[in-house]
Amino acid sequence: MGVPVDDFATLMALEPHGPDVFVGISPDYPWGRVYGGQVVAQGLRAAMATVDPDHLIHSVHAYFIRGGTSNEPIRFEVDRIRNGRSFITRRVVARQSDGAILNLACSFQVVEDQADVQESSLPADAGEPGSGTNEDWDLLARRVVRRSVGRAAAWMKVRGPLGDDPILHACALAYASDDLATTAIASSHPRIAEVSANQTTYGEVFIGASLDHAIWFHRPAPADEWQLHEFRSHGLNGGRGLSIGEIFAADGTHVATVAQEAMLRERTR
Repeated sequence: MGVPVDDFATLMALEPHGPDVFVGISPDYPWGRVYGGQVVAQGLRAAMATVDPDHLIHSVHAYFIRGGTSNEPIRFEVDRIRNGRSFITRRVVARQSDGAILNLACSFQVVEDQADVQESSLPADAGEPGSGTNEDWDLLARRVVRRSVGRAAAWMKVRGPLGDDPILHACALAYASDDLATTAIASSHPRIAEVSANQTTYGEVFIGASLDHAIWFHRPAPADEWQLHEFRSHGLNGGRGLSIGEIFAADGTHVATVAQEAMLRERTR
């Protein structure tokens, strides 16, 4: 059984277990495995514990190796790859008794006074922050704005409050960023109409799992307030699909860009 978790800050409260090693807990999830966004967020939190606060996260690249289980703790081992003047690099391996479940690399940068140009903009059909169909689950408030072939969009925020800690807000964005990406990929599949028409369930038609996940952090924004996640599928091939998404704050600030590849296989029996 997983550990009951009432708020996101508790989920990110990792326990030190020796030099650059941290242990985290997990709640139970309806699908049986640990939510991938949780492991990415906790891995990022572990890395941040080894980085000076004047360096802020700017990118995360993660590979999901195997599904984690909620009935045992997760061990996060941090490798201090490089400490530079402008950039710091870390690698994190998350492990359970069966072996590694996640391999994560992340990079941090000092704040630089350089040009700030935003090319992307909040979609015109996003609606008011927090509008849409209520599909809340666990620590994530989720309001679905759009589901169509190759597209998915929703307003999201984590269960807070998170205060003014930039570390928690970055981890919360990472947590939420794994939720909608596979939905966009699955919407491209020719057989998704069977699920949409309620002829059967998603799990009866498909076997799916996130394979790898990347986040580029552009600008800080509170993740315990509504942010729009909009993902577009780039198609399917060989049992794998790719989606790319953008995350916007309610005022239209482009907060982050996300890319994810996921496995999506049709069940044969």
